[in-house]
Amino acid sequence: MNNMLTRAIAGFVFVAFLLFTILYSSNSFILAFFFFMLIAIFEMSKMLGLKKRGVYITASLLFAIYSKVFPIFYMTLLETATVLSVLFLFLQELFSKKQNAIQVLGHAFLVLVYACIPFLFIVQIPFVTGNYENSLIVGLLLLIWSNDSFAYLTGITIGKNKLHERISPKKTIEGFVGGTIATLGVAYLITIYFPVLPIIEWIGMALIVSVFGVLGDLIASLFKRITGVKDTGNIIPGHGGIIDRLDSIIFVAPIVFIYLKIINTYVS
Repeated sequence: MNNMLTRAIAGFVFVAFLLFTILYSSNSFILAFFFFMLIAIFEMSKMLGLKKRGVYITASLLFAIYSKVFPIFYMTLLETATVLSVLFLFLQELFSKKQNAIQVLGHAFLVLVYACIPFLFIVQIPFVTGNYENSLIVGLLLLIWSNDSFAYLTGITIGKNKLHERISPKKTIEGFVGGTIATLGVAYLITIYFPVLPIIEWIGMALIVSVFGVLGDLIASLFKRITGVKDTGNIIPGHGGIIDRLDSIIFVAPIVFIYLKIINTYVS
């Protein structure tokens, strides 16, 4: 009972903090996800046994470029610094006494691809129309949370057929279908309160969330299974780490961003 209460309180605080930073201003939203990115890099690095400060520098520079927090005349300087930081990662291994340079570099770039690049897309999603539309990111999170919750509830209620037993034994096909149906329903409700997109485009986003959200969860489970950890961290009591909480949006965000750019360019 105490564990359930702790989990519920921690979950509520995390969601409240997340929504507050998104709704308060674009700067608070960007800053919050910058810190989430750094924590995700720390968690991923820890799982892989990677100790590379240069990864944090490269990720921070990339984030600064794609979040557009600096004036345009700083972009060339930031891009140059990013290239130099990547070259420094290689130079470190060139003069390192360790014999596993390829493995270390492979882990470093895996951390950047998984725990950095998705956050670059996340912070761009509310700006695809040119202005800061917080309803886009709030709506996306609502779709993800709905999909996760209803997939879980459907799975434990009527789930029998395993979705991918080797990686995640608890996930079922019935849960996936239930989560998808519920997410489509939530997309309809979102249209009423967030008319920034027409219903057909919210439904398109709901389908992306349903498919790629579960893939994101499976990928995170794969990493944890390979590295032998139960949770990616313990920053959120009862919930694990930032990657545990954001694994769906980490995988969904790049696809949603591309989707929104396409409909904003060619449809709207």
